[in-house]
Amino acid sequence: MPVKHKTVFITDRGERHQQAALAAAPEILAITMLRRPSREELLAQLADAEFLISERSGVIDRELIQAAPRLRLIQRLGSMAYDIDLDAAREAGVAVCTWPVRTVILVAEHMVMQMLALAKHLNEVQAIAVEAGDWGQPSRRTDEDTFAYNWSGRTNIGGIYGQTVGILGFGEIGAELARRLQGFAPEQVLYHKRRRLPPAAEADLGLRYVSREELVTSSDFLCNLLPYFPETEMSLNAATFAAMKPGAFLVSCGSGSVIDEAALAQAIRSGHLGGAALDTYEWEPIRPDNPLIPLAKEPTMNVLLTPHTAAGTIAAAAEERKGDYENIRRLLAGEPLLHRLA
Repeated sequence: MPVKHKTVFITDRGERHQQAALAAAPEILAITMLRRPSREELLAQLADAEFLISERSGVIDRELIQAAPRLRLIQRLGSMAYDIDLDAAREAGVAVCTWPVRTVILVAEHMVMQMLALAKHLNEVQAIAVEAGDWGQPSRRTDEDTFAYNWSGRTNIGGIYGQTVGILGFGEIGAELARRLQGFAPEQVLYHKRRRLPPAAEADLGLRYVSREELVTSSDFLCNLLPYFPETEMSLNAATFAAMKPGAFLVSCGSGSVIDEAALAQAIRSGHLGGAALDTYEWEPIRPDNPLIPLAKEPTMNVLLTPHTAAGTIAAAAEERKGDYENIRRLLAGEPLLHRLA
């Protein structure tokens, strides 16, 4: 029986995602999957490991690298490597690579779409565009000088440009979202997470760190990317929505159970919030008594609901995870590594 290559896989994600990653692993690898391991546990596991896969984040410092004399590759799944000691890796002859996560990028794209759809009142203007009505002027064939700009007299169309975007719960999706927002030239992009990023990472992503309270009260777009933990359950509630700027928008691709959907519906129907776009819900599939559904059916309420599809169609399937191991395959085959940093 061929000797398998020991691979330590550290992650912060739940069982469903872990099983998908394990199912995608090549048979030649012996995977040790660790969720939020203690430092002592990780040090022990690295003693005879050839490969270390780090999903999205986690400090990999000089001590950890020196504790792994057989280590050949550190593979970071995601784009941020600020918490990996690249100098120590170079000195030890250990390659370090990042790897773009397709589902993460798709969610970031989806959030930009959510923001634009709300700012431009997409549901409402589409309903108006297809409505047969008397607009107080004849319909004429358009040419260079003949057109009826804003024939319905909308007064509430905006965009991302010049606005304040706040990202609550900042990880790989937040980083990809921040990168995509740079081209839209918001006034500022704020973020809040439990552990602040290094200044160089903030500068690279165009971010400003603020408290949760300042983020909520200052944002024109509040982007929820909070994961589910007992401490985040229903943490976006009536008090949160009351503290948001009048007319602000909530967009969410974080855990559905961090949002009090009834309180959100009330904040929108009262006119305090300008709208909301959600891709995840407290109960999935969405229940017919969800208080946001009636609002989504009223175009003027500016509510966009999507059926947990932001990450595409196979977000937790093994097929989506094969790229996790591509650089290990390349190293074993003597091929150039992709997205190499060291």
